[in-house]
Amino acid sequence: MGRTIVEGSPHVNPRARVLPLSPPAKLTLGVPSIIVRANPSHDLRPRDPVCAAELPFASGKSKDITMYAVIKTGGKQYRVAPNDVLKIEKVAGEAGATVEFGEVLMLGGDTPKLGAPAVAGAKVTAEIVEQGRAAKVIAFKKRRRKNSRRKRGHRQHETTIRIKDIIGV
Repeated sequence: MGRTIVEGSPHVNPRARVLPLSPPAKLTLGVPSIIVRANPSHDLRPRDPVCAAELPFASGKSKDITMYAVIKTGGKQYRVAPNDVLKIEKVAGEAGATVEFGEVLMLGGDTPKLGAPAVAGAKVTAEIVEQGRAAKVIAFKKRRRKNSRRKRGHRQHETTIRIKDIIGV
């Protein structure tokens, strides 16, 4: 059963004033009303329409689409194109040697090909530029209040390669 609060009872604040109901007054501040947005992409103003003549390649000029591939090596995937230089997990071989990557997941360009899981017959050839090691990573473990700590460094072996050719069937 609900309680009924009666005026003058101890449940009503005696200092509270009851204001008569009136239409809401217009609040005027001395500052201009500006909406500030942190990101300009959230701007809500209508954009100018873009006509087809302003779009690139709408005039019939074809874009120079370069061949690229997605390869998998060392447990990672890389998007590569001819003459790209990238660092990957260590691959056996000396500087100047040629390596082939047979696990090509995708070929892109004029007619993209997706593999399931790899594109049959496709391969990427690359030249080893150098064998090296990555920057040192420190593994520091500490058990507080036990005077126990362990510091161990690790430098991962890596190979820098230059992509020479992408061969797709």
